[in-house]
Amino acid sequence: MKASTSTEAEGTQAPAVELEGITKRFPGVVANHDIHLTVRRGTVHALCGENGAGKSTLMKILYGMQKPDEGTITLDGEQVTLHSPSDAIARGIGMVHQHFMLADNLTVLENVVLGAEKLHGIGGKARAKIKEISDAYGLAVRPDALVEDLGVADRQRVEILKVLYRGARTLILDEPTAVLVPQEVDALFGNLRELKSEGLTVIFISHKLGEVLSVADDITVIRRGTTVGTAVPSETTPKQLAELMVGSELPSPETRESTVTDTEMLKVDGLHLSATDPDGVVRAVLDGISLTIHKGEVLGIAGVEGNGQAELVEAIMGMRDPDGGTIVLDGTDISHTPTRKRREGGIGYVPEDRHRHGLLLEAPLWENRILGHVTEKPNSKRGVLDNKAARTDTERIVREYDVRTPGIEVTAASLSGGNQQKLIVGREMSHAPKLLIAAHPTRGVDVGAQAQIWDQIREARREGLAVLLISADLDELIGLSDTLRVMFRGRLVADADPATITPEELGSAMTGAATGHLEHTEDDENASGGETAKGEENASGGEAASGEKSAEGEETASGEGTAKGKKNASGEESAKGDDTAGEGDEK
Repeated sequence: MKASTSTEAEGTQAPAVELEGITKRFPGVVANHDIHLTVRRGTVHALCGENGAGKSTLMKILYGMQKPDEGTITLDGEQVTLHSPSDAIARGIGMVHQHFMLADNLTVLENVVLGAEKLHGIGGKARAKIKEISDAYGLAVRPDALVEDLGVADRQRVEILKVLYRGARTLILDEPTAVLVPQEVDALFGNLRELKSEGLTVIFISHKLGEVLSVADDITVIRRGTTVGTAVPSETTPKQLAELMVGSELPSPETRESTVTDTEMLKVDGLHLSATDPDGVVRAVLDGISLTIHKGEVLGIAGVEGNGQAELVEAIMGMRDPDGGTIVLDGTDISHTPTRKRREGGIGYVPEDRHRHGLLLEAPLWENRILGHVTEKPNSKRGVLDNKAARTDTERIVREYDVRTPGIEVTAASLSGGNQQKLIVGREMSHAPKLLIAAHPTRGVDVGAQAQIWDQIREARREGLAVLLISADLDELIGLSDTLRVMFRGRLVADADPATITPEELGSAMTGAATGHLEHTEDDENASGGETAKGEENASGGEAASGEKSAEGEETASGEGTAKGKKNASGEESAKGDDTAGEGDEK
């Protein structure tokens, strides 16, 4: 590995991107300090760093969303000043954000041309251009498909096509594999190699070091807001790259010793839940779900997003009232018990979307510590909020869970994604839960924060905690789980032994290509069946999660009301904050 440079321009060709001495300050924090980045034309350049390292801020500067306080931007040998994303697009820079920016109720064609109508109109010329780009780069995009009917992998390809349609020669991809199964990751990497072969440049932001090493030509590592080195993938191991990123060895989710007991903590039997489509069609989003989690056991649920995992969590939390079946927690039937009583009864909850359901982004950290636990110590005393005790306990959580913050009075929005997640995990573990529901607990979290969260789950499991783990990270599922189940179209269709199953075999079952008990086979090549199901990955579930989660009057994790009548994890009204979090993600 080289911790110096690997950025010599090939021949006399100017680099696609040169950032020199980039510095960006926000109140109370320096997000970027004297960053240097050189990206060669026609390469895949990976940008690695822990949460809060400044990756997103740097890319927002390159995309014209933020203006640097110091430093220069040079594109194809010409020094430029970017005042807005429009300037960046005009200079051939395109960005695919981690959270897709697509309108579900429009077709692929309508999404692609939206805001770029002057280029090729909105009719036949636009359709021909989309087909031309799709064929040239192997994107396999269908112009007339509704976006709401597409799975996450297809949506991602639409986002890539959107930036290519606008003439981008340099693409910024922010955490592009976060929600993809292994077969889809392979397909994405195939797309990236196709883009590279056509002379395009890709800047690839990722926490998944194995993927970075497999697809990148060059790697730049950022730590604490500044560049600490570059690496050549062919000469670098994941362990070395992790040490460069966070100064420590790459964590592993592997759990060696079994702590499973015979005591049932959660028993779900024959759970049914129906929902009505926008078209008025009633269908089952949960169809006869039965599962048991014992004390000291981690039950992992694998599945492509939108196949009923979110609805299962909402039914267990009391945010949705099931049509049939029973939910028993520690011997008590809680099938129709209010959310707050379930919380007080010992359910901890790390939500899938921390911005929407886990935090009040514009509130200080100590108020966020209270969310979902307003009636419990130390947050309240004899029915009255105890702000002083809540503040003191927030300081303890910040200290014990290594939440990096200037203080507990700053807003949750000012923290990076990983620090927001550590605050949530600390809050939920502080009430000694019997059952922890962890939905994507390390999504968008760097290796350092990931290791801490895994350690907390392992420690609590040793002490008898039952855990329901839902994750798109198959290595995490396999490493942490004692038992694995696969969810497809609202049903539990397969189970597997985490000790023997591979991510590829699990990914195949997630697309519906395998059912029943999954046995590990030496010839993993037979997992290719998973790819055949790619078009149906969301056939039931893409709509399963969309349009129903925000139904008026539903409860969310605290049992309190919000502006639309949907209760959220705060126990407070939260009309604000759903989408405001972006600013603080990498400060």
